[in-house]
Amino acid sequence: MSKDTQPATLELITPTKTIHCSGDWTLAGIQQLERQLEFSRWPESAIIIDGSAIQSMDTAGAWLLFRTYHVLEQTGQSVTLQGFKKENANLLDLITTHYATTLQPALPSPSIAFLEQIGRKSYYQSIQLIHFLAFIGETFIVLWRSLLSPSRIRWAALFANLHSAGLSALPIIGLMAFLMGVVLAYQGGTQLSTYGANIFIVDLVGITLLRELAPLLTAILVAGRSGSAYTAQIGTMQVTQEIDALQTLGIAPMELLVIPKLLALILLMPLLSAFADVLGVVGGMIIAKVSLGVSVTDFLDRFPQAVSLTHYLIGIGKAPIFAAVIAIVGCYQGFQVKGGAEVVGERVTTSVVQAIFLVIVVDAVFSILFNLLGI
Repeated sequence: MSKDTQPATLELITPTKTIHCSGDWTLAGIQQLERQLEFSRWPESAIIIDGSAIQSMDTAGAWLLFRTYHVLEQTGQSVTLQGFKKENANLLDLITTHYATTLQPALPSPSIAFLEQIGRKSYYQSIQLIHFLAFIGETFIVLWRSLLSPSRIRWAALFANLHSAGLSALPIIGLMAFLMGVVLAYQGGTQLSTYGANIFIVDLVGITLLRELAPLLTAILVAGRSGSAYTAQIGTMQVTQEIDALQTLGIAPMELLVIPKLLALILLMPLLSAFADVLGVVGGMIIAKVSLGVSVTDFLDRFPQAVSLTHYLIGIGKAPIFAAVIAIVGCYQGFQVKGGAEVVGERVTTSVVQAIFLVIVVDAVFSILFNLLGI
């Protein structure tokens, strides 16, 4: 507050029920008064606000004065303004008019009928499905073109994805598979030991892991680990307009960003599934020896008889399909990022959920198909 500024004051004259205003009702002059008003109590009767002693007033002071008598009016009191200079009264009228205009109640938005909501949601999902199918088609066209002309493949990006999605993922996938074999052997062995059929733990662990659990759980881990990374990388490039820059330079984003990731996962998933098979069987073998009395020699002798090559090939054969689903969903959701950084997080979540869901759906379709074929 400058030396020439007189602080704004409010003084209640009780006999006449008059609030006497004085000082400078400006941004500098109302600093102390604004905090004082929060604890003020006013008489419950008709009140007169006298502004004849106000030396100067700006928008901040007019707003504070308006807020004061507006609060009094809301409590049911009658408030009268008197003695205000013409310029101050005009400023108060301007504040009052603006307040009444901006606080007009908004018209209630028309409620959308339940069937209309279903229709809109269905239409939106249909458009998204069409875009997704178009992305799949474009991806496989570019992939076929790249396979026919290997010089178009970005080998550096391919090897980088092989390392990040493959070698770096071995510890977590191996631990997951080992623990799954332990859990499967322990839970299944508890029931088998009841009937003295301990040796059949080999059949349970071998067939379940090699045919279903190992490739499926590996795909789920890869979707959460690599699929989300693909979405985040491409989505961030969308936000920073790097995709537009690539197109300006004549570099096809599909060839640089999608094809290396797709090829890397297709090559890696069978290897990761085989790695999970080995660790899962080792975990089951350990529990079979410790809890069921099935020695390692008996386990290994029984294994080729119980688990045919067909079961292993079915599990390995599903892995590239899972890989394609994960890579395409992850890249597609990355290209769908529009807006700021918060959209990247939303698309990453959507990518993981959709990839896991589609992997399970594909696995269910394979199960039905193999059952019909008697495999």
